[in-house]
Amino acid sequence: MNQPIQARNVLGGPLLPCSFDPLTGWYRDGCCNTGPGDTGLHTLCARMTDEFLRFSFDAGNDLITPHPEFEFPGLKAGDHWCMCITRWIDAFDAGVIAPVVLESTHISALEFVDLRTLQAHALIV
Repeated sequence: MNQPIQARNVLGGPLLPCSFDPLTGWYRDGCCNTGPGDTGLHTLCARMTDEFLRFSFDAGNDLITPHPEFEFPGLKAGDHWCMCITRWIDAFDAGVIAPVVLESTHISALEFVDLRTLQAHALIV
């Protein structure tokens, strides 16, 4: 019997969960796994800040308002969330940083941003 391949994080280790409360991830498995259909590439685990949530809202991506019909509780500062790598880069380019949880960020994020940049903005846990 074949075992599924364990996803890797940007540090090369096993991909650790990002958040179970609120439940995050493209697959709502708590991890920033990605696969077919994840066109937004929800690969980066970040701790939300008020500034980032405002930036995202102003850019047309409301992460604050709950949507129970999609089992989305709405986010607040301090929540960890698997976010679209391109949204994180947009915010970063605008000077708005959501701290990154490296151990919970999927290795594929490195296709868009270098490890040194992620490490410079890593959440120290």
